Amino acid sequence: MTQPTFLKAWSSVFATLVFSSVVWAAPAKAEESFVQCGKASWYNLRGTTASGEQADPNKLAAAHPSLPFGTLATVTNLRNGKSVVVRINDRGPFVKRRIIDVTQAAAQKLGFVQQGIAKVKVTSAAPLAGKNTPDNCQ
Repeated sequence: MTQPTFLKAWSSVFATLVFSSVVWAAPAKAEESFVQCGKASWYNLRGTTASGEQADPNKLAAAHPSLPFGTLATVTNLRNGKSVVVRINDRGPFVKRRIIDVTQAAAQKLGFVQQGIAKVKVTSAAPLAGKNTPDNCQ
């Protein structure tokens, strides 16, 4: 093999390796996130949650009807833009047209303790973890 032929062959191999590494290193498409908009309320549960944990109104936790226990969800108050990350550790709410119950500590950070309810957006990276609603919260 002559030197120019040898260099051409190695150039092809090198180009193939570089292209392959770029394709393999490209980020995978993110799984669809959970997004839900609606009303939130806060609750002061005493005792045990549906997940078996001791309820603590001072923790950033929440009750949701379908997100798996342990899921971290971001709750954003659509009126004031305040957000908090809560961990799902209970089931609920059991009031029609409400999508999540948060602890008093979470409601305090979201700024709706006095009002009792707020229009919120709930997001989570947990794929297929419940019924999504269109991402058109207002």
